[in-house]
Amino acid sequence: MTEIKTRSLDETIGRRLEGKRILITGTGGGQGAAAQQLFCQHGAHVIGCDATPGAAGATAAELSEQGFHAEGHEVDLADPQAAKTWVETSIETLGGIDVLYNNASAPAIAPFHEMTLEQWRFTMVNELEIIFTVTSATWPYLMKTGGSVINASSGNASMGVAPMGFAAHAAAKAGVLGLTRQLAAEGAEYGIRANAVTPGFVESPGTRGMPQEIKDYFSQRINLLPGAIQPVDIAYCALFLASDESRMVSGSEYIVDSGTNGARPA
Repeated sequence: MTEIKTRSLDETIGRRLEGKRILITGTGGGQGAAAQQLFCQHGAHVIGCDATPGAAGATAAELSEQGFHAEGHEVDLADPQAAKTWVETSIETLGGIDVLYNNASAPAIAPFHEMTLEQWRFTMVNELEIIFTVTSATWPYLMKTGGSVINASSGNASMGVAPMGFAAHAAAKAGVLGLTRQLAAEGAEYGIRANAVTPGFVESPGTRGMPQEIKDYFSQRINLLPGAIQPVDIAYCALFLASDESRMVSGSEYIVDSGTNGARPA
């Protein structure tokens, strides 16, 4: 079994990812951009990607101007060969890999009675299959050195929300949880840890255009804690899972959902 290197507490304070080589998908904005910034601030060299033209590059350029080690590339992860090429090229640039954060996600949304097979398949590809594609390309490298795999799930994986047309999204993200646990089981002998971060309703570029009644539904009837969940709230959870502080954590789901998993507002 691969030995996992650890640091003392004093060595990780303020620089919790010093020297870590990290890949993050979906860094063009929202949770991915917040994670790339936070990880860089804690000493990591982070290469990101995004399907939106120029988005990942802009995120990385801003960080590079501040003196951080960051890159960003335009990649359509739904294209398996493009995803594989990005992984292999990025790992060559980094000289190895310590952390993979599968953050990218793109669902098709529609009430179930209106959802088409095309929308269903689009969601499965862009929320579940891309995690398989990117992780399978990364896996041979992680088998040699160990490392952390972080997968983005969703509160909809375990809770239906009537006003949202998230049938395909819920199914795909439930699949992410199952895949994460299996990766943890198979990766253990190689020192690979696999965990999932499960956000609730996050205020981000992706949700900003949603109708106000949907936002009010979450803030007034679903969320337990005051205030909106921000991308950085998810990034801090991922930071823990990327660091050696979580060296004995694997096969787990970390829920960041303003308490909705366990309670409801009065």
